[in-house]
Amino acid sequence: MTGKVTALQIKPGEALSEKTQAYFDLCQEKLGMVPNVLKAYSFDETKLRAFTDMYNELMLAESGLTKLEREMIAVTVSSVNHCFYCLAAHGAAVRELSGDPILGEMMVMNYRAADLSSRQRAMLDFAVKLTQTPAEIVEADRQLLRDAGFGDRDIWDISSVAAFFNMTNRVAAASDMRPNDEYHSRAR
Repeated sequence: MTGKVTALQIKPGEALSEKTQAYFDLCQEKLGMVPNVLKAYSFDETKLRAFTDMYNELMLAESGLTKLEREMIAVTVSSVNHCFYCLAAHGAAVRELSGDPILGEMMVMNYRAADLSSRQRAMLDFAVKLTQTPAEIVEADRQLLRDAGFGDRDIWDISSVAAFFNMTNRVAAASDMRPNDEYHSRAR
């Protein structure tokens, strides 16, 4: 890759605040890179902070969903939306969290072909319906999740993660955001 983050002529922030630089340094330390999505948002630290706050709350905070389940939602939604950035980044996360590179690849291609629990399948079926036909979500869809063992707070979290990745997929597509090369070789 040529170092291109997006196709837009918006320069990433050159003079980052101390807090943002510390966050980027932490990413470099823990991930071995600063994800391109963060670089893309760094032109406006207020937007970057809003993005990272929401991401960290949805993906890392306490939830009835495991981190793997949240990453599975990210990949499934991104697969429906054909989001190259998120499929590379979150496909790698599924491979890492599951310890199963085949699962990660199946999730990217077609979660229905993966060996999933009935709980996971219900969760991902709901995320797909919310992505493709949100106006068709009805009480019966929520009840299917309850029957699979999810509480109403879990349903909120499934919905929030799916909605967040629908938004980020669209920003990534509109800007031709490119994933860091490192994602492609992780946990293979």
